[in-house]
Amino acid sequence: MIVTNFLAAKRGKEESEVGNSDVAAFVLELKQAGKSSSTVNRKLASIRCYYRCLMELGVVASDPTAGIKSPRIQRSEIEYLSLAEVETLLSSPDESVKGIRDRALLELMYATGVRSGELVGIKLGDLNMKIGFVSCTREDGRVRMIPVGRPAREALERYIGEARPSLVARSEEDDGSLFVNYNGSALTRQGVWKIIKYYGEKSGLGEKINPQILRNSFAAHMVQNGADLKSLQELMGYEDIMATKIFVSLTKNRIIDVYDRTHPRA
Repeated sequence: MIVTNFLAAKRGKEESEVGNSDVAAFVLELKQAGKSSSTVNRKLASIRCYYRCLMELGVVASDPTAGIKSPRIQRSEIEYLSLAEVETLLSSPDESVKGIRDRALLELMYATGVRSGELVGIKLGDLNMKIGFVSCTREDGRVRMIPVGRPAREALERYIGEARPSLVARSEEDDGSLFVNYNGSALTRQGVWKIIKYYGEKSGLGEKINPQILRNSFAAHMVQNGADLKSLQELMGYEDIMATKIFVSLTKNRIIDVYDRTHPRA
């Protein structure tokens, strides 16, 4: 379809009549029409693949896409909270049963960087409060052990000792889920989203906060404080270390900031 539209745009030119300038003009038209770099690249890749097949079949003698560079895709900036914003968020729950639960939930998410889908799957037995670790099971069944810092452990101990018993008492059965809703049933992923959205609005962060941004904040602050990418990969449960390299720019920004603040000739 893409190739057909491209050839039609060339006013009925035969495939062998299309030249390098035609392809360049087509790419320019897409850009001027406001198409994203990824869209332009996808269309250009289709045309390039089509003409390579034609060359192999002997239908055309040359590839009109040769020398046409694909537009560079700008990497989106990572969204994450500052340390001050994290403190504001974590201090926003009140002293009610629900507030004690929510404080523990927010503390654990920031302390470990777990996904919301992983969080709702954590059972009481997955916690080892003595040595400070949580066993996290991914959707594919793989398990990883993640350290849990002191503030998160304290919030969890209070939740498990004071708030959770009150919540599960409202249910006929306790399935051992760490986080439960107001009716005593296991908290859902949608429930986690609602909790974070609520405290985002309460703390003045608004739409700036969601489970992924809280996970990003965990990773960003780890890297900014010297964590290596291999360790970060294991903590976040990435299969490929390349997934963590998006955070390298944060380290560069920190180094530049330190240089600007400390070097006498900066």
